[in-house]
Amino acid sequence: MMNCRGIAFGLAAVLAGGMGGVCAQTDIDAATVSAWSHKFRGWHYYPDYVIPPSPDDGAKLQSTDCPTVFQVPGKDGYYMWYTGFDGNGYQTFLAQSDDLVAWKPRGLVMSFGEKGSFDRGGVTFGGPLLESYDLDAPRLLKKHNGRYRVLYGCYAHQGGYEVRPGAEGLASSEDGFAWTRDSEHPILSIYGAEQWERDCIYQPWLLAHDGRFFDFYNAANGGTEQTGVAFSSDLLRWKRHDGNPIIRNGPKDSYDENFCSDPKVFRDGDHWVMIYFGVGKGGAHIMSAYSRDLLNWTKAPEPLYKAGGHPGGLDKQYAHKISLIYNPKNDTRYMFYNAVGVKGRAIGLLTSKPVK
Repeated sequence: MMNCRGIAFGLAAVLAGGMGGVCAQTDIDAATVSAWSHKFRGWHYYPDYVIPPSPDDGAKLQSTDCPTVFQVPGKDGYYMWYTGFDGNGYQTFLAQSDDLVAWKPRGLVMSFGEKGSFDRGGVTFGGPLLESYDLDAPRLLKKHNGRYRVLYGCYAHQGGYEVRPGAEGLASSEDGFAWTRDSEHPILSIYGAEQWERDCIYQPWLLAHDGRFFDFYNAANGGTEQTGVAFSSDLLRWKRHDGNPIIRNGPKDSYDENFCSDPKVFRDGDHWVMIYFGVGKGGAHIMSAYSRDLLNWTKAPEPLYKAGGHPGGLDKQYAHKISLIYNPKNDTRYMFYNAVGVKGRAIGLLTSKPVK
């Protein structure tokens, strides 16, 4: 199993809003799932990390994790938040690139919270509010009530890698670079949680659709993780979906029998695609699921990319935690992911076409 899970205690959460009016759908047939997943298969690995375990940013990190690639309105180039682990906990750092391959560290974005706070153990940015969630749209940050917004995963305690129980917070920015916390309390936590999420709340993915905000997130019950969703009208008060978890563990000996985690959701034509990671069959693998209504999902049983796919051993143990962006200049999709293998834990890259 993965080395990033810990010990639980209670935190407060503020919940409000509901979904309402969403009709159920039947499962999507296997042939359709196969056709929809085809564009994400057979991608090309980049030979080395694009963000190494210890970037030249002066932070003396042991590993890097959780890439989130985005663009800032009015600014050229691409930016990436990545999580740095220094032995104490998570912190969010920034890198910049002109071509999505060569990345330059730009320093710390948000560090550990104050003593006694719900995010004292650190923060990992993962759910920015975007202008569009279309598969090949630019990943431009969007303002809500005059400021850019991001949901982040966080931990109350330092001293290890994802010390339970995790929670989620909200941060905002005027310019997309300098970020401040928006709440003294978590927007989602194990307080009031159901059985499937009683031990830990993990990384958020924020999506805006039809006048509502969706928070797709994974959570733990003991040694298993599954994915659920919560709804909000103001980004501060959230209500969990009554039908959670929406992505459940697969059967024994499947690729996601233990974890269905870190969901990222995009619009692809007439349907939605969720790219998540599954843990099973000895590793963490990049998986996918498909939906027409954002609540009822049909999983593709085979991974889009299996752990150990890189011939250099870069992802021999785990291939997970993706960030996806399209480059119109070379008609190529870039999938950044956390690769854990013979060189440690850091940020790898898969592309739909070979890139230099």
